[in-house]
Amino acid sequence: MRVSGSCHCGNIAFEAEGDFSSAMECNCSICRRKGMMMAFVPRTDMQLKTPRENLSAYKFNKHVITHYFCAKCGVAPFSEATAPNGMEMSAINLRCVPEIDLSALKVTQYDGAAA
Repeated sequence: MRVSGSCHCGNIAFEAEGDFSSAMECNCSICRRKGMMMAFVPRTDMQLKTPRENLSAYKFNKHVITHYFCAKCGVAPFSEATAPNGMEMSAINLRCVPEIDLSALKVTQYDGAAA
């Protein structure tokens, strides 16, 4: 499935290809506060449609995940990191993809607070 997503004001927009029938919710300090519902795709399956300069970034804890957000509206549409197998990944915030029916997703809970 190919989807389009963005921050609230459209300053950050993307397209992604993947299976978006499920999501992960994490209870780490940042995901819990932001209410993220994430789906993971190889970085090559997500294309930024706006200039990379529009991204503001935040890293915390072990500094291995780059959390991107819009400096204008504050919304965080995706993050980037390297998976344990070495694959470059994007974590799409499905709440930023209007065509996704969030109530239809199979949601898995991840205990990021304990990780």
